[in-house]
Amino acid sequence: MKYISFAIPCYNSEKYMAHAIDSILPGGEDVEIIIVNDGSRDRTSEKAHEYQSKFPDIIKVVDKENGGHGDAVNSGLSNATGKYFKVVDSDDWVDEESLHKILSLLRQLEEDEQEIDMLISNYVYEKAGIERKKCVHYRNVLPQDEIFRWEDIGHFHLDQYILMHSVIYRTDMLKLTQLKLPRHTFYVDNIYVYYPLPHVRKIYYLDVDFYRYFIGREDQSVNEKTMISRIDQQIFVTKSMIDMYQMGKIGSKKLRAYMINYLAIMMTVSSIIAIRSKKPENLEKKKELWQYLKQKDWKVYIKIRFGILGQTMNIPGRSGRKISSLVYSVARRIIGFN
Repeated sequence: MKYISFAIPCYNSEKYMAHAIDSILPGGEDVEIIIVNDGSRDRTSEKAHEYQSKFPDIIKVVDKENGGHGDAVNSGLSNATGKYFKVVDSDDWVDEESLHKILSLLRQLEEDEQEIDMLISNYVYEKAGIERKKCVHYRNVLPQDEIFRWEDIGHFHLDQYILMHSVIYRTDMLKLTQLKLPRHTFYVDNIYVYYPLPHVRKIYYLDVDFYRYFIGREDQSVNEKTMISRIDQQIFVTKSMIDMYQMGKIGSKKLRAYMINYLAIMMTVSSIIAIRSKKPENLEKKKELWQYLKQKDWKVYIKIRFGILGQTMNIPGRSGRKISSLVYSVARRIIGFN
């Protein structure tokens, strides 16, 4: 049985993809590694097939035309046969000791005839040139060593939200939600994490520093200059998340509060990127985004707009924008862009 299917979306990743693959291989026959070559123009496909020939019972390769990160995740999910599903970006990696602990937990759950919808673990910012690595954990928020539900969670800090790095979903649950990420769009990892949440019933938190999130490549999508150039995609993803659910219909109060706070962070990031660009047309896009939220869900708009982040993002005038820019450091801590 394959306990976890690991999807590795790859685009021109020949120089660094080996680290991601090699970090998962110690899982042996318990894991499935799906290398998704998203129309690369270098030796990514060749290297992927070399791995497949060496580890045919563990690795499968999907070669597809270029569709972007989200489309590669879609392909990974559609090809997944493991009970649980995890995305590992090709420039990131996982910790071997933590991998063994996670697999041991999933084996035990299977023996006990238990299943969960979402497994959460910690992640570490592996930022180039920084010796002290920041680790995001959830010890103060989530129960440990037990299966729990949304009503059992505590209060998340601003830098503690559940990201793609920290989540492993049950494969069948993901497929039942009919999750389909947009093609040729960056920042869809937010949709990947956010959309399935109301379908999650049973959760488990394992306090291990599993995922290693590398930051430092110039062309990385979370590089500030890159984010400014792709502000339309950031706003598109934020609007897509606004459109997904009527918050009043989310049954769990704690889940509803969490999802509204997640939207507040997305609104903050989009606003900061617009402000940092210093371009009048982007400031207009920021204004239009807030209007969009107001029209779609007035109650959620009030909560976000007049919360601390919302007020900071909307102080009028040049001096207001300077104050808003100070919140940039908070947003950096939330999603780790540089």
